[in-house]
Amino acid sequence: MQAITEAEDTPTATTDITTQSISLWSGPVAGGVLLIAFLAFPGFYPPMSPADSAEKVASFYADNQALIQFSMITLNLCGILLAPYFMVIVVQMKRMATQSHVFAYCYLTAAVSGATIVALADIFFLVAAFRPERDPELVLLLNDLAWITLIAPVGMLVAQNLLLGLAIYFDDGPEPVFPRWVGHLSVVTALAMAPAVGAAVFASGPLAWNGAISFWLRNIAFIGFVVVMFPVLRAALRRQAAAESVA
Repeated sequence: MQAITEAEDTPTATTDITTQSISLWSGPVAGGVLLIAFLAFPGFYPPMSPADSAEKVASFYADNQALIQFSMITLNLCGILLAPYFMVIVVQMKRMATQSHVFAYCYLTAAVSGATIVALADIFFLVAAFRPERDPELVLLLNDLAWITLIAPVGMLVAQNLLLGLAIYFDDGPEPVFPRWVGHLSVVTALAMAPAVGAAVFASGPLAWNGAISFWLRNIAFIGFVVVMFPVLRAALRRQAAAESVA
């Protein structure tokens, strides 16, 4: 009886491939929506400076309240659409034959932690825009909270990529799930994003939250990795479908 119940709870190969494909394609959809949210926020291009005065910051939120709220509400509603994309990576990591599932579960935890941090930054931006007429020093405080929370906590992103890289290096079977170069890319991406932690310390220079390293290198590395992983994951799904004889 228990064996029958377990068999009923296990998805068929066709269902597994289909749900992974749907989750994978949620990535480009979410990316397009988040690009709109990014472009709608005038404080991202160029990114606001930590050196801005309280009066300048308060004026920014007062003058751009509607755009800030639209951008952050869009991020709030649609940012989570990236979660299914990363879960495809988790599922594929679990298919790796020569390592335990520990890397996959740790990757899952790191991805969820990252989504939580972004949600907190989103809320701080929205609170700053909620009453832009308040004391400029309080608006400045909320702005600092928003930017530092958005840029500096990169530990989970670094962990995600290092865990994926390690999983790929351990997957030395005859038919690895991911090519070995993806492991190298994951490690390089982790190293590129790690210095952004300096955004919590530096108010100017490349390590400040608007700097070339903390803002631009960090975000370009992350976006580049997500984009490159799309064809990699599609290829992995095709190999899984062929191995399981799924049309």
